[in-house]
Amino acid sequence: MLQIQDALVSLDLVERFFCCDLDKCLGECCIEGDAGAPITQEEYEKLKEILPVVYDDLAPAAQREIDERGVGYIDEEGDLVTTIVDNRNCVFTCYSPGGMCQCAIEKAYREGRIKDFRKPASCYLYPVRLTKYPTFTAVNYHRWKICKAAELLGKKEGIRLYQFLKDPLTSYFGKEWYDELATACEAYLEQYGDSGQ
Repeated sequence: MLQIQDALVSLDLVERFFCCDLDKCLGECCIEGDAGAPITQEEYEKLKEILPVVYDDLAPAAQREIDERGVGYIDEEGDLVTTIVDNRNCVFTCYSPGGMCQCAIEKAYREGRIKDFRKPASCYLYPVRLTKYPTFTAVNYHRWKICKAAELLGKKEGIRLYQFLKDPLTSYFGKEWYDELATACEAYLEQYGDSGQ
């Protein structure tokens, strides 16, 4: 673990290579899973606010699900998550003609239709998951088979997980925090060598 201010960061962020390969996975992380994406209460309110902007980009089944159940719900573990369709897709997914799954929220953000919200933090930070404790935040790599192509591409390109997530980590924790993380990662690699998987 690396301690960066009040966060404990898994060594996976420095040792593992990672770079999303959407041509291979087609955005499967927005589809697979047993619940929607974790969201905060503030993000839940923001999703309701931006819904009219992205509503027409959503699949009819997603629109019906939102009309009936809203943009989020409390899952079996007691966490607030985005609503899903057919026990799979997040309701905010949309598909490109080639079948690639996209986030309708991020699509609207990139197109300038949403100014101040890219997508929920848990989505932007993925494949990192945060767990908040009373005195620190744990920053861990959520590793599963659908991201194997991302690990292979990251290794080929020489991109470490902490490097791939520079923008989302900076957005969440701040530039000073990320710079401290990058310095710690570089020092770790210098001391322990290339132990990336």
